Amino acid sequence: MQLLALGLNHDTASIELREKAAFGPDSISQALSDLTSSGYAREAAILSTCNRTEIYCGNNEVNQSGIVDWFSQYSGFRKEELINSVYQYPGEAAVKHAFRVASGLDSMVLGEPQILGQMKTAFQTASNAGTTGKVLNRLFQHTFTVAKQVRTDTAIGENAVSVAYAGVSLAKRIFESISEQTALLIGAGETIELVARHLKRSHIKHIIIANRSIGKAQNLATELGCEAISLAEIPERLKEADILVSSTASTLPILGKGAVENALDRRKHKPMFILDLAVPRDVEAAVAKLRDVFLYTVDDLRNVIEENREMRLRAAEEAEAIIDLQVVWFMRWVRSLDSVPAIKSLRDQANTLKDSELEKALKKLRSGADANKVVEQLARDLTNKFVHKPSQVLKQADVDGNVDVVSAARKLFDL
Repeated sequence: MQLLALGLNHDTASIELREKAAFGPDSISQALSDLTSSGYAREAAILSTCNRTEIYCGNNEVNQSGIVDWFSQYSGFRKEELINSVYQYPGEAAVKHAFRVASGLDSMVLGEPQILGQMKTAFQTASNAGTTGKVLNRLFQHTFTVAKQVRTDTAIGENAVSVAYAGVSLAKRIFESISEQTALLIGAGETIELVARHLKRSHIKHIIIANRSIGKAQNLATELGCEAISLAEIPERLKEADILVSSTASTLPILGKGAVENALDRRKHKPMFILDLAVPRDVEAAVAKLRDVFLYTVDDLRNVIEENREMRLRAAEEAEAIIDLQVVWFMRWVRSLDSVPAIKSLRDQANTLKDSELEKALKKLRSGADANKVVEQLARDLTNKFVHKPSQVLKQADVDGNVDVVSAARKLFDL
């Protein structure tokens, strides 16, 4: 098997399972090294986002059942627990899946653009870790080209929606006027940046950005004209947050029930809208039990997102047609890899014959033989030896009535 895509996503697994399966940014390189050294795959890349964790494997030594076992053990799943949520796409199906994911056709938000950047990051991480080669390099480069074509040739990116957009839309339903509210955003990655931009376009009163790296938060705050604070300042500033959106790579909750409860008391129980876009979650689930708190996770955005899907379904049909064609082209290249060993053997055999006959000719020349006769003999001997075996096979095919071999020979040698 040349290719395998294996994983779970928002359609096949709950947020609890996705949290367990997620790979932190700092752990992916080690995981890739562990996987490729296991012998189950020579090439590997891992894509891990809030909505999916996927493993892409390449080269002709891919061991499908072994990779499932590895994923189960590495993530701490019982295999029975994993097998009900994981999908496995071998060969051509893996290619189509990669193209669909990068084009936003497999996303919770149909056509969302963030996934392409996340796939590029996943590929770069694997490349830096030295776990990609001919197959995955070609797959990911072709994947990025297809995604670009889909965005250029269809309307899949129009009426742009994303998890960030859907979250801000939901906040607008909670508050009568978002222009009177203050938002506290935790994190400074792409998702938080998108949320901040959507909030600014909605004329929100004030935005506070909190991040572990105050410098990164300050850069974003300066660009958008808002305020930056450190994570340590959150407990004191939490009381100001009418809207709180969190999206970090933390493996542990950043916001607990006690901190939110204290903030509500200081707010005199004015409502708080909290949107946790992180997987693993940044906000303790128990916060949802507090009065005057509207807590949503990425899974809760489904209804908001569904309202926007209809606009893109027609464009998605056009995108699927583009992808189907590109899968055909890519699989032609994959199948050509099967001929590489045969081509190498043919060249090695020809070079062996050439070296042998050339040595004989040089020996004759060194002994004083006529150069013209030596060259003529060399040409005859090379010709006879090159065509000897094919001639034998063709004669036997004629005796056996095997017209396919004869037809293949005519095509192969342009006869």
